[in-house]
Amino acid sequence: MCEANAYLRQPDGREKLVMENVYRLRPEGRRLLLENIFGEQLLLDAELARVSLMEHRLVFQPRRPD
Repeated sequence: MCEANAYLRQPDGREKLVMENVYRLRPEGRRLLLENIFGEQLLLDAELARVSLMEHRLVFQPRRPD
């Protein structure tokens, strides 16, 4: 399978797990919609910081104010 775990970078630099088994990532306006294999959805007001397909990791950081 090709799922990944999604992490949100915290202000102290640590990465907090926010969703496991993500198989779909889709823009929804200025937000990102994540969906996992169980049908759970998460709408993040964040931007993609890093993707590691080998490690099955998606790392997001809070969106910077405009």
